Amino acid sequence: MSLKNTLVRLSAATAFFGGLFAFSNYVYKVSSVPHTHTDEDDASQDIAITQGRKFVRNHPDRQDVYITSVDSLNLHASFIPAKEPSDKYVILIHGIWDNHEANGIYAKHYLEKGYNCLLPDLRGFGQSEGSYIGYGLDDRLDVKEWINWVIQRNSEALILLHGMSMGAATTLMTTGEYLPENVKGAIADSSYTTLPEEFAGTYKQFKGSIIPTPIAIGIMRIMIRIRSGFDINDVRPIDAVKRSVTPTLFIHGDDDKFIDPHMCSRLYEAANCEKQYCMILGADHIQGIVVDPVNYWAKVDSFTAKYMV
Repeated sequence: MSLKNTLVRLSAATAFFGGLFAFSNYVYKVSSVPHTHTDEDDASQDIAITQGRKFVRNHPDRQDVYITSVDSLNLHASFIPAKEPSDKYVILIHGIWDNHEANGIYAKHYLEKGYNCLLPDLRGFGQSEGSYIGYGLDDRLDVKEWINWVIQRNSEALILLHGMSMGAATTLMTTGEYLPENVKGAIADSSYTTLPEEFAGTYKQFKGSIIPTPIAIGIMRIMIRIRSGFDINDVRPIDAVKRSVTPTLFIHGDDDKFIDPHMCSRLYEAANCEKQYCMILGADHIQGIVVDPVNYWAKVDSFTAKYMV
């Protein structure tokens, strides 16, 4: 082999592995490094969601509360008590790239219905410690600790879990665990079935995604395993609902472009618990609350009237 050919091959190999390294770092940063919504992002939000953020932030009765996770992280939540003494509690679980304030639009409704509202910052977001996104795997254990926090506060508490997007997946992963009888119901708004499926669907939407999807997902799996310490193949809400005994309402928008709406029907079919299903027509990702709030809350209120007693 001539020196020229050797140098060409070495250059090609260097370019290939350099590109692979750059790609793996990029996909890890995009998929796993937490960053939180800021007020500058509000221009792209529905006004009702923006008002909800301000509602939580400026609520006169809002309290900052903290717990320690099983792996010793300091986790934060905002707690807003009902105006009148109540045994009803809702734990509102936000989605990716956001914080607890995103759920202010939901908290406002629940407070009007007499619920105490607990709005956690998932690990890595808001004021909670954490260096990577867990997609519900570690977060399910954190939610269990928040459930214990509520029960320690009120042993007679009736607890509802309500999560959106990644928060919905976290909700379903939590219901797959052994939970106290205080947990009466769960609402999952726009959950994915498994994390590899969601990654694959999202990756296919990227322009210029020239690396074949199975290889790209394999790289993501390796990088997350090395740098975050968990296997994305273990994030399987669709398996969790098979173990769940918690009555669950599955909600999705039929025009969701981020998480395939068919995942909702698959989750519903797989669930062995008491269950209800609601597809919001014309709604994109977690937009049912603003596209059709009347239908959204009618379904939620009907569900809670049955189980939160």
